[in-house]
Formats: sequence, structure tokens, C-alpha cells
Amino acid sequence: MSKKLIIGNWKMNPSTLDEAKNIIRKTRTAAGKLHNTNVVACPPFVFVFSAISKRDPDTLEVGAQAVSFEEDGPHTGEVSAAMLKNLGVRYVIVGHSEERASGDTDDVVSKRVKAVVEAGMKAVLCVGEKVRDEGGTYLEALKDQLRNSLARVPATAAKNIILAYEPVWAIGAQEAMQAQQILETTIFVRKVFSDVFSQNQAMKALVLYGGSVNFRNAHEIMIIGKVDGFLVGRESVNMPGFVELLKAVDAVAD
Repeated sequence: MSKKLIIGNWKMNPSTLDEAKNIIRKTRTAAGKLHNTNVVACPPFVFVFSAISKRDPDTLEVGAQAVSFEEDGPHTGEVSAAMLKNLGVRYVIVGHSEERASGDTDDVVSKRVKAVVEAGMKAVLCVGEKVRDEGGTYLEALKDQLRNSLARVPATAAKNIILAYEPVWAIGAQEAMQAQQILETTIFVRKVFSDVFSQNQAMKALVLYGGSVNFRNAHEIMIIGKVDGFLVGRESVNMPGFVELLKAVDAVAD
């Protein structure tokens, strides 16, 4: 069985470098005790360099929350894929619902994915419907979003894409999506990926779930939802809860 993957999106947290160092130190310690699970910590840009350490166990990597699709030039405030790669970053979150809500179109997301994979890093592509209707029309919207977000990516780079299914309505909610529904939708997501690239690539691709995941519901989602791991938001900087989540996932993978 391949290892599970837990990606922690710190978002715009914490407020200070000292706090960031404390979070990554505790994450490093927890990751070092895992046998069947890999962890990727994604702090804000200003903390990425400080989070990377030669002491990191094999089970821990540091990622980034965003990237520009531009290579260089007059783009104030932007960070390129080459810059991140040079720092030692190996994973980049792309197409998060918060970025899409701020104006990123599917085409922009596709450009960002292309920039990441061409730089030799893993693109964590987020997709997810805003609302879920009983008639199932949300599936067409999800299919279009995924296909369009992959439109600029060459087939040879499919192996460097990780799919993160995050239904927008479940992010920050009181409860996560039902595990059986997660299973059904991630199967659909994998099918679309297969249509874009190939069945072989789709079977190899990791599909994560994100949206109100914690150590209490992780076991059920892993067992019934059959996901390859999680993209975790707010819980990734709540160290007691995040450590317990890692333990819960690692136990399932055993």
C-alpha cells in the first residue's frame, strides 16, 4: 500500500515567526513518528524558508500555498515557481477556493498548474463545487472545472498532479461531507482525470479530500471514502488536533 498524504494549509497563520517555528517544530516531531503517512506543511510565503530544515524526516516536506504563473519581470508581490523550487519547495497548492473566489479563473489556475509541474514540483490542484443539488447538476460544473484547470498541462506532467477535492460548502462547516458521498465524488473526479489523460495516470494519481477534516472524522473518511489523504486547513495549525489527526491516518494506513 502506498503512503497516505496529509497536506497542511496554514493559510494566513500564524502572526509571528516564533509561532511559525513552534508549529513546524511540532509538525516535524509528529511526522518523524509516522510509518505510513507523508506530511506537507504549507506556511505563508514569509515563513517557508524558516520551515525548511536539513533535520526534516523523510516523512515531511514543506510546500507553498500559491504561485505566480509568470516566470519573472514586473509582477510586484508575486512569487514564481522557480523561486519556490530554489528554496526547496516540492509541493504547491493551486486553485484553492479562496483564490478562485478572489478572481482566479480555470484558465489562470491551469497556467499556475503548468508553471508548477514544469518547474519539477507537485501541483496540488483544488477543485470543488459551490453547492450540491439533488439533481446532480453540480457534477457537470465539477467536471468542467477540472477539465479546464488541466487544459494547459501536458500529459507527460500528469504524474506530478495531486487532486484535492474540496467542496466549497463543506470548508469551515460544522461537519465534513458524508464519507459515502466523498467516495462517490472522488471516483467521479478520478474518472474525469482519466478522460483528460489516461486510465493508467488516473489510477496512479492521489486524490485527497478537504473540508472540515479533524481527528474525529478522519478514520471514517479514510475507510469509507477511500481517499489517499487530506488537505487540512484550520486544523493544521491547531497542533494538538493535527497531531492526533496524523496518528489516526497513520493507523488506518498500517
